[in-house]
Amino acid sequence: MSRLAELHITALRNIEQASINCHPEFNLIHGKNGSGKTSVLEAISLVAQGKSFRTNRTESLIKSGTARAVVYSRLEDGHRIGIDRARSAYKLNLDGQSQKNWDEVLKKVPVLVLDTGAFTLLEGGPKSRRQFMDWGAFHVEPSFIAAWRRAKKCLANRNQLLKASTANWSLIDAWDQEFLQAADQIDQIRLAYLAVLIPTFNQVYGTLMPNSAYQLSLIYEPGWDTELGLKAVLKDNREKDSKYRFTQYGPQRADIVIKADSREAIEVLSRGQQKILVSALKIAQGMVQAQSGGQGCIYLVDDLQAELDAENRASVISFLVGLESQLFVTCVDATAFMEGLIDPPEHSLFHVEHGNIFA
Repeated sequence: MSRLAELHITALRNIEQASINCHPEFNLIHGKNGSGKTSVLEAISLVAQGKSFRTNRTESLIKSGTARAVVYSRLEDGHRIGIDRARSAYKLNLDGQSQKNWDEVLKKVPVLVLDTGAFTLLEGGPKSRRQFMDWGAFHVEPSFIAAWRRAKKCLANRNQLLKASTANWSLIDAWDQEFLQAADQIDQIRLAYLAVLIPTFNQVYGTLMPNSAYQLSLIYEPGWDTELGLKAVLKDNREKDSKYRFTQYGPQRADIVIKADSREAIEVLSRGQQKILVSALKIAQGMVQAQSGGQGCIYLVDDLQAELDAENRASVISFLVGLESQLFVTCVDATAFMEGLIDPPEHSLFHVEHGNIFA
């Protein structure tokens, strides 16, 4: 199971220098708002997946007045991961070896985030739900990433040809052959993943929301009319693709429609129910990853008290603790947070004040 044993942070946001020895299961990080609690979680996200969950502008993570942020971690199994992030480039190392991409690190340290941004799964557009789905597909099916890269390459070339004043359809047809193969593989992997995720989600949601008045369903939309098939859809929409100069249909347009009975969930569920739904999706995703990958993921839970009432917050945290995954949780008042749990777990406590971390 992937667990962080040590985390060392240099020049990240308001943290100048900090090191922590991580508890294998529950780490509670507390302090006032703006103290740097979330920055600790961002450091884990940065070293595990190369980006923050709060911003796409990674350079903004670098402490003002410094040239780079550095995060180093050691896993319980001995693997060592380090990232040196300058403002326009980064260096990633795994066990002392430079890495050209994130594939191996992502597999070794699967991270899931439950924070305010997670609720874009319901509120946001299809992109957030595709990313959610593809995170799972990547971690349970090794061939997914190659198919996704093939499709991305074909799509980039297809769209470039569509931007010409006169589209060269013979060249586009050549790219379509490979695009169709990659799209079919992506579609099959996504379907297989959702076939496992959906019953797991139903189980989790039923536990967290036992008296729900609605029957929830997750409906996969691949990005094209499956009755016609993608090949026919691409051919039938050549004029539309030429007009807008990019490809209208394909796996890059996939989505998951989340319904409560016959209506979209976001239209009928209360704000609190929506938050439980998203929490259940994230928890279920981690459970599927653990079952298929043989290792649990690391959960980063940021400021859950701002999103859920005390009772539901305790239910979500208790469920996560029961998974025996490694948790990093932020809060303002540690005493109140732990007292709110029915069976408080053994844990390590870290107090953050003005970017300084005290165990």
